[in-house]
Amino acid sequence: MASNLDTLITVFGGSGFLGRHVVRALAKRDYRIRVAVRRPELAGHLQPLGRVGQIHAVQANLRYPASVEAAMRDSHAAINLVGILAESGAQSFDAVQALGAGAVAKTAAAAGARMVHVSAIGADENSPSSYARSKAAGEKAVLSAVPSATILRPSVVFGPEDQFTNRFAALARISPMLPLIGGGLTKLQPVYVGDVATAVADAVDGKTKQGAAYELGGPEVLTMREIMEIILSTIERRRMLVSLPFGLAKLQALFLQFAPGPLKLTPDQVELLRSDNVVSSAAKHADLTLEALGIAPDSLEAIAPQYLWRFRKTGQFQHNGA
Repeated sequence: MASNLDTLITVFGGSGFLGRHVVRALAKRDYRIRVAVRRPELAGHLQPLGRVGQIHAVQANLRYPASVEAAMRDSHAAINLVGILAESGAQSFDAVQALGAGAVAKTAAAAGARMVHVSAIGADENSPSSYARSKAAGEKAVLSAVPSATILRPSVVFGPEDQFTNRFAALARISPMLPLIGGGLTKLQPVYVGDVATAVADAVDGKTKQGAAYELGGPEVLTMREIMEIILSTIERRRMLVSLPFGLAKLQALFLQFAPGPLKLTPDQVELLRSDNVVSSAAKHADLTLEALGIAPDSLEAIAPQYLWRFRKTGQFQHNGA
């Protein structure tokens, strides 16, 4: 039987937040990894995650099918992690998350390669959110080209380089108050990036059901308010939590969509927060969850202190309040 050393996996979007954890998980299982990214010269941080020569970065852009085909040459499996949280120029939701996902799947089908596609809980063709609609269109395009593909839908993903907990912790450093859009009642099921990466590697190993969509959530369902309270407790800062009605938040987002760093907020992101983002009972009954793969998910409270300490006034040292 061939070992994983003979298996080449192409990871599209492998240099991003989830990507680096997926690359590490695959490297630990001895796969050869080709990381396909728009800027390979910025993917040097991936090299130490594997042995010499095990990880190789190449240029590819999902909007250019020829580059996708070149990145898939001689590859045994394709993993598509490419996604955006906000549109920018030619990088529109449809171009990246719908048409782009389809381009990867068509190339995988032509190469006879396995396909793992990371989507998101909340992917829905009837959603008022462009992001959620494009995610649903991407899933459809992937399964149309590769009916045996595995779809993984995480809830909001947290971890050391995330744009979620880090963003609010950074905001707490500069603002005396934090906004709770829609009163902070939206329910989320934050999932640790390392657990999602393990699920992706399991799918490559062939442990997932073919053509199925798995919903990946952490061990707890938390409201947005509860998540903010965990972040503030972790970084030892007291801040006012101010309820912001959806209508007002959407109005603010018209201006904040052009803001830098943690202040950025788009109208589409506000729209997404109108719906809960949790693992469905249908996925649980069908055994399409992390637990069904034998993965015991880590909680936000267990992991967040390992990287959010840098937002404390006293850094990694203990302190009794702020």
